[in-house]
Amino acid sequence: MSSIAYPKQANISSWLAQLARRPFLRNVVAVTGGTAAAQLVTMVFAPVVARQYGPAAFGILGVFMAVLGVLAPVASLTYPIAMVLPKSDSDARGIAKLSILISLVVAGALALALGIAGNALSDLFGLDTIRDYLMLLPLAVFLSAWMQVAEQWRIRKKQFKTTARVAVLQSLLLNASKVGIGGFYPVASVLIVLATVANGVYALMLGIGMRSTLATASDEAPRRSLSQLARDHRDFPLYRAPQVCINAASQSLPVLMLASFFGPAAAGFYALGRTVLSIPIRLIGKSVGDVFYPRFTEAAHERQPLDSLILKATGFLAVAGLVPFALVVALGPWLFALVFGRDWLAAGEYARWLAIWLYFGFLNRPSVAAIATLGMQRFFLGFEVVGVALRVAVIWGAFHWFHSDMLAVAAFCVVGAILNAFLVGATIVACRKISTTTGTGGGSTMQQAAK
Repeated sequence: MSSIAYPKQANISSWLAQLARRPFLRNVVAVTGGTAAAQLVTMVFAPVVARQYGPAAFGILGVFMAVLGVLAPVASLTYPIAMVLPKSDSDARGIAKLSILISLVVAGALALALGIAGNALSDLFGLDTIRDYLMLLPLAVFLSAWMQVAEQWRIRKKQFKTTARVAVLQSLLLNASKVGIGGFYPVASVLIVLATVANGVYALMLGIGMRSTLATASDEAPRRSLSQLARDHRDFPLYRAPQVCINAASQSLPVLMLASFFGPAAAGFYALGRTVLSIPIRLIGKSVGDVFYPRFTEAAHERQPLDSLILKATGFLAVAGLVPFALVVALGPWLFALVFGRDWLAAGEYARWLAIWLYFGFLNRPSVAAIATLGMQRFFLGFEVVGVALRVAVIWGAFHWFHSDMLAVAAFCVVGAILNAFLVGATIVACRKISTTTGTGGGSTMQQAAK
């Protein structure tokens, strides 16, 4: 028996060694390891933070973050996402400068609007819950744009180990601050202020860790003017920025509507459930998406087949996410009551439905990362418009006819799952059409991006 086992063991060892040598897998492991450590820190602190602040404070934070999620994409018009596409580092740095300048203008305009008509805007959009915190939004919007620029430069330069270290340190600082301050002043304003400055701290630490790549970035091609860069990548403000903004609005609808119809506690249940269930997406899904984006772009430049890349990455995520999401569907209420206390039992009921939606959101990370490279941003905007219309319809129907927050959450999540599955299929079909039309992996779609 032993003579038969040794060759099998050798083959397994050889296969594992080959996997370990693959740059894509090594990068995913590096990002996932850092993200896992950061999320572990968050999970360790989460029961303490939840008990200190309570559902109402989390509900107010959820509303603030929902509004920020809608405004943040507008801050830089999603130009940072384009930083990965140019072959020249000088053009990528130019896009970074363009992004920062736009975010300064947008944040200034937002501050002026809130200073003049903050109360009127609060009444118009039903933001009474966060009326006292509205003037923090301009700063939060600018810092969010700054973080996007730092992240995209890191993705371009494949500095994934730096990001892993920064993610752990930032999570430790943020959660320790929540617990430390919450020990004597556990109010919503603490959570909101910390959430506002967190992106800036992350971007600052990331910039310090990557200063060597900024100094040594290649300048093989002369940098184009900012206006020319803005024109060449105008599909981002025209299509991607509205898409991201609409997506954020659609995902924020449950928080805003639950707070409006059922009070901040209901919004807090949803916010905590969403936060916990998003951990696998931030842990593995985002890591795969960040590493996949430059790899997919390189494959397109080199005219390699693209559909197999998406299929492999999506299949990996399908297996990785199946057990944790299925556990929440089966045991959500019990798990939430055990970890966070009996006051959070309703969050576990919400989490059962959230797990279905977010599992498919977990699967679509490679597809979303491929959108810009495939030139599908106009399609993506149309997809988002149809999606938000469906989500609004099902939530409105659940509230209007059944007066049930649980039914509203369930309908929202089922529609979201179907939409995410459709998006994965659409990107795979697009890859195959490109290969059939050009006989390549899609080099024609990259001509403008590679200028």
